[in-house]
Amino acid sequence: MWLVSRTGADFVARIRTVCRTAAVLWAALRLMFKRQAWPRTVREQIGKQILFTGYEALGLTLLIAAAVGVSVVAQGQVWLSRFGQSEMLGPLLIAVIFREAAPLLVNILVISRSGTAIVTELATMRVQGQVRTLDVQGVDPMIYLVISRLIGVAVSVVCLTIFFVAFSLAVGFLVGLSLEVGSRDAVVFIESVLKPIRFRDILSLLAKTVLPGLLTGVICCVEGLSIRGLSTEVPQAATRAVVRSIAVLLVISAIVSLLTQL
Repeated sequence: MWLVSRTGADFVARIRTVCRTAAVLWAALRLMFKRQAWPRTVREQIGKQILFTGYEALGLTLLIAAAVGVSVVAQGQVWLSRFGQSEMLGPLLIAVIFREAAPLLVNILVISRSGTAIVTELATMRVQGQVRTLDVQGVDPMIYLVISRLIGVAVSVVCLTIFFVAFSLAVGFLVGLSLEVGSRDAVVFIESVLKPIRFRDILSLLAKTVLPGLLTGVICCVEGLSIRGLSTEVPQAATRAVVRSIAVLLVISAIVSLLTQL
């Protein structure tokens, strides 16, 4: 009986968390299209969030992209050349890097790096009473704290994913060139990669970057602002935010992959 009661309580708590997160996301999306949501202070916060989440993570993103480029692009060229299937390189790269690896790895990087930072920052502001101070001063925390981070994270994920794809392909081509496998003409290589791209692939990439980016921002903001004022809750909130963000990322990635294959 105790086990059933505990399971039911956990299920209800999860449903409430999902509903609260969805409500915050809906409220933030509605506010984004209103003029009062874009004062200079909010635009500055968006710029700072993009600087931290996107620009400062670019080096690590390119490093991971280079590793993926060496392992996927170069190895793909080697094995396809051995079996005389070099024309399959483009579709292979689109399927592995463009559709799956790039958005998934970039989102995980942003969640682990910037997601924990957002939770820690907002939770600390909550503990120190800064959130209440903003409210007393007439500053809407939803606009100043939440919307700026939602937009900053989503824009950063999209831009980092584009850099990831371009750099991994470039590194893979250079490695293949040094190994003397695959095409030695950069134009031919680019055409072989761009030719298999369809409109649904672009939609898939946008869905796997924008949606997880927005939801990561919402989840991290909700977890950071929902603590009760104890500093000991900060690491717990950060852990919950990372776990839930990754779970949402995997679910969205799987659903989008299935829908784009129909």
